[in-house]
Amino acid sequence: MKRGFPILAIITALLLSFALYEALIGAPTERTMGDVQRIFYYHVPSAWTAFVLFLINFVSSVIYLVRRNIKADVLALVSAEVGVVFCTVVIVTGPIWARPVWGIWWAPGDIRLTTTLVLWLIYISYLVLRRFSTSGQTPVVAAVVAIFGALDVPLVYFSFWFFRTQHPSPVFGGGG
Repeated sequence: MKRGFPILAIITALLLSFALYEALIGAPTERTMGDVQRIFYYHVPSAWTAFVLFLINFVSSVIYLVRRNIKADVLALVSAEVGVVFCTVVIVTGPIWARPVWGIWWAPGDIRLTTTLVLWLIYISYLVLRRFSTSGQTPVVAAVVAIFGALDVPLVYFSFWFFRTQHPSPVFGGGG
């Protein structure tokens, strides 16, 4: 892996540069929202990536609880760390888009925004627990917190089914 890392880093940098160019320059400007719509090229994939990483964290945490597999615990921790980064991108880019479109940075009554913030806070708590707890039971407690946090992911995604929301419905699997 040490020998392949520089090559993978260069390939990643080139692909990210190409994606940045396409998102900011190559893609046509949306007719009704204008350039602010380009935020979706980061906002939506970051949300999906965070959801996938929290799913990996959930599965790894269950495996750890069942088998006490250290590799599963490490995978759970790493997926939570990266998932929080992507969830942070979602929470930052959402209000940047909302301000010009909705006229406000944050809609307090919007359940999708609130449940996403709760999801982020749960996983921040998970990381704080992992970092600062000195108990021998930390991986077990963290796995339970991760499982609890993963329960919020479907609530975030399907919140528009259960509550009135200002947030746009998903394009795929949204039912309207």
